[in-house]
Amino acid sequence: MSSVVLATAGYDQTIKFWEATSGICYRTLQHTESHVNKLEITSDKKLLAAAGNPLIRLFEVHSATNQPVGQYETHTGNVTAVGFQKDNKWMFSGSEDGTIKIWDLRAAGCQRNMECRAAVNTVVLHPNQGELISGDQLGMIRVWDLTTGRYTCELVPEVGAPLRSIAVAMDGSLLVAANNSGVCYVWRMIRSNTYTARFEPLHKLAAHPGSYVLKALISPDVHHLATVSSDNTVKLWDLGTFRMDTVLQGHTRWVWDCVFSVDAAYLVTASSDSTARLWDLATGQPIRTYNGHSKALTCCALNDSALNEPDY
Repeated sequence: MSSVVLATAGYDQTIKFWEATSGICYRTLQHTESHVNKLEITSDKKLLAAAGNPLIRLFEVHSATNQPVGQYETHTGNVTAVGFQKDNKWMFSGSEDGTIKIWDLRAAGCQRNMECRAAVNTVVLHPNQGELISGDQLGMIRVWDLTTGRYTCELVPEVGAPLRSIAVAMDGSLLVAANNSGVCYVWRMIRSNTYTARFEPLHKLAAHPGSYVLKALISPDVHHLATVSSDNTVKLWDLGTFRMDTVLQGHTRWVWDCVFSVDAAYLVTASSDSTARLWDLATGQPIRTYNGHSKALTCCALNDSALNEPDY
C-alpha cells in the first residue's frame, strides 16, 4: 500500500485517489448532491474529509467500501474550509453561512459554533492547536481562542477586499493573508506566554495583479510561499526576500488549490482545466499530470509525511 495519499475533487462530484508516481487513478468515490470545495487528510492517513454544499463527509482512505463513514450536516451554505486537530480528535470547518464549527470525531453533533457575521472563505488551525484564524468576505481576519470560543484579535488588511486564503507557518512565525485584489499581506507573529499574538506587518506582496489569489500556502520549511491564481499561474516566492523565485506555467484555466510535499521539494496543484499537476520545485517543471476528472478541479490533498524523501 502506498505511503503517499493523494486525492483530488471538484465539480464532477467525484473524489479520486492517485498513485503519485504513475499518475494512475486507483479509486473513485462518488460525492453525490454537491461539488467538493475542500479536501483534507488526517495525519494518520486513515480519513479524508470532503467539504461540499452544505455537507462535510468523512471517507476511509483505505477501505473496501466507498460509502462515507461520517456526515456532518448543520452548515447551511458552502463549506469553504475543513481541517483536523493534530491528533485527529476533532475537526473544524468554515462556511459561507458565516459560521465556524468544531466537531468532536468521537461524539455526535457540533460541539462549538462561532459566528463571524460574514461569509467565511478560509480557516486555518494555528500550530499551537489552541486557535483558529479565519478570513471572510468582508476582508476581516479573526483569531479565535478555542478555549472560550471568542475572537481575541481582528485585522483588516484591505477594506472591502474579500479574503480568499490564510496561511500560517508551521513554526507559528508568519501569517499570510491573500485577497481578491491579487495581494498577499504578511505579518510576523510575536507571541507572549499566552495564546495572544502581536502581529507585526512585514510585507505587502502584489502577487497576482489584476487577478484573484485563490490559495496561498507557506512551505513546511518556511522558506517559500506558493500562490495560485485566476491568472492560470502558480508562483513561488522567497520568504526571506519576498522576491519571486519561479512561475509554474502549464495550467490553462484558474488554479484553485495547492499543497506541498512534506520536504517542500514538490507541489501539487488543482485547476479548472480538470487536471492536477505535480511540480518539481527545483526545476519548475511539471513531472506528472493527473487526468480523469470531467469538470473543474477545486481542491487537492496530499499526505506523504511518512517518507523522508518522497519517491516521485
